Amino acid sequence: MLPFWIALQFLSSLPVRLPGMPEPQALGRSLLFYPLVGVLFGSILMAFNLFLDGTPLLLHAALLLTVWVLLSGGLHLDGLADSADAWLGGFGDRERTLTIMKDPRSGPIAVVTLVIVLLLKFSAVLALIEGHHSVGLWLAPVIGRAAMLGLFLCTPYVRAGGLGQALADHLPRRMGFQALAATAVGCVIASGWAGVWVLLFVVAGFFWLRRLMMQRLGGSTGDTAGAMLELLELLVVLTLALM
Repeated sequence: MLPFWIALQFLSSLPVRLPGMPEPQALGRSLLFYPLVGVLFGSILMAFNLFLDGTPLLLHAALLLTVWVLLSGGLHLDGLADSADAWLGGFGDRERTLTIMKDPRSGPIAVVTLVIVLLLKFSAVLALIEGHHSVGLWLAPVIGRAAMLGLFLCTPYVRAGGLGQALADHLPRRMGFQALAATAVGCVIASGWAGVWVLLFVVAGFFWLRRLMMQRLGGSTGDTAGAMLELLELLVVLTLALM
């Protein structure tokens, strides 16, 4: 179960501490458990949603979104902010884009992007609560983290060395595709035809975002992977809220 604990430590703010740096093989296998971390997050959100039943709707949605952000410690939002800054400030240049991503400071475009994404996610969560479609609170974290696995499976990692490269180099590819297939089946079983439509939109969104990464960078980084997760989570809840 070490790969699961590695995945949980990397993707969450939960108090998981590993005794030292894991072996590269364990790092690569941890990617297989990213969807399972999403299952855990989704289950926590659904449980919290039940706990908040009867709370005023706006407060209900705000508290759910707060828990959602806190579960990951804002890690992927940071990736989204860095990617937004780099995409605008990079002016189409690969090296400039990568350099801006390394800058810990956030510019105006990063702030605007985060406000828009969180506002849309809040509105979609509110709509899901009103429509009693709480399954979206489970689907979004699962699909978002499965997308990160999919990105590592089919997209080069552009920063040589470091953690991301170790993940990419030691990911068991056949087991990775099996994990994605199992995740897709589980999502459809959990949500029926709504899950089918969500998966279709998410797959389209995934390949569109991947195309942007390939055109600008020739691959992905940790920041772009986090940005993809946030945007696809948003796409899931928006799709369900509009159905």
